[in-house]
Amino acid sequence: MRILKSIFVLILLLTYNSTQAQYTEVINSNRPGLSESAFSVGTNVVQFEAGAFTVKEEHVPLNYEVSGFGLDFSVRYGLLFEQLEISLDGVYQNDNITFNSASVPVEDKRSNFKNFTFGAKYLVYDPYKNAEEAKPNLYSYHANRSFQWKSLIPAVSVYVGANFDTKNNPYTAPDVEGFSPKVMIATQNNFNGGWVFVMNLIKDRIGSDFSDFQYIFTLTHSFTPQWVGFGEAQGINSDFYADNIFRFGGAYLWTKDFQLDANIAFNTKDTPSVFNIAFGASYRLDFHQDKKIDNGNGNTGNFKKKRKRDKKTDDFDSDGI
Repeated sequence: MRILKSIFVLILLLTYNSTQAQYTEVINSNRPGLSESAFSVGTNVVQFEAGAFTVKEEHVPLNYEVSGFGLDFSVRYGLLFEQLEISLDGVYQNDNITFNSASVPVEDKRSNFKNFTFGAKYLVYDPYKNAEEAKPNLYSYHANRSFQWKSLIPAVSVYVGANFDTKNNPYTAPDVEGFSPKVMIATQNNFNGGWVFVMNLIKDRIGSDFSDFQYIFTLTHSFTPQWVGFGEAQGINSDFYADNIFRFGGAYLWTKDFQLDANIAFNTKDTPSVFNIAFGASYRLDFHQDKKIDNGNGNTGNFKKKRKRDKKTDDFDSDGI
């Protein structure tokens, strides 16, 4: 019994240490789903996130169908500060659109980037930074799993980026061409029990006649140290395209630096209807260095910077997504 209690106390202490920085011992991926975590990958960490998805759309009033595939990617790097991350993101699609309104169906082949964006994200507020509430209760397992009012206060990040769109892109509005700004506010609540809620509010392609506003709400839950599930709602509102898309899926932590994921996406309308299946993976190159601190006697020691900071689950310092 004493051994079990010692192990429990050790786990709690490691958990407390993990709340002091954004670097995590396991990969901190934005996949699955499309929302952005409020936290960065950590300084000197290079992370690759990519996936492939099917495309299946049907527009009933206009009587056309779209089928094809797409690829999406993100390259993330923690630069200078724990709070700062730069990223390059893109979505490429290749499909066939078939118009069935004529006596003989007309088919057109399309391909281009739906999005190609470079930007930077900075954590402006972390409710658990140096907070007493972040310390675990060393004497009660249930106290550490119970609801805490502090968790209702989210971490907040801001993102500023630039889109690049080519001329005559079939996936963008007619006047969208060249560079245009993108801004986002990302919030994240880490709840006890392996639940995490992420919210993104996005204003995209600012300055064009078809600038859009988007929201993405993502709720994730870790079931085991390796498995996590998620549900997501995305809303898009512009004069060019408006939709509400829902996603469900999960991810598996293969190693501390490698993650696999899968999800399905669909909407509830027919202008057009959407149904996609996606598979992806995330991998990081970890060049993070421990921070040197003075231990009070004139010597320096290593302070391991690690944290439960994934958007998909707050347990992925042990559950890793």
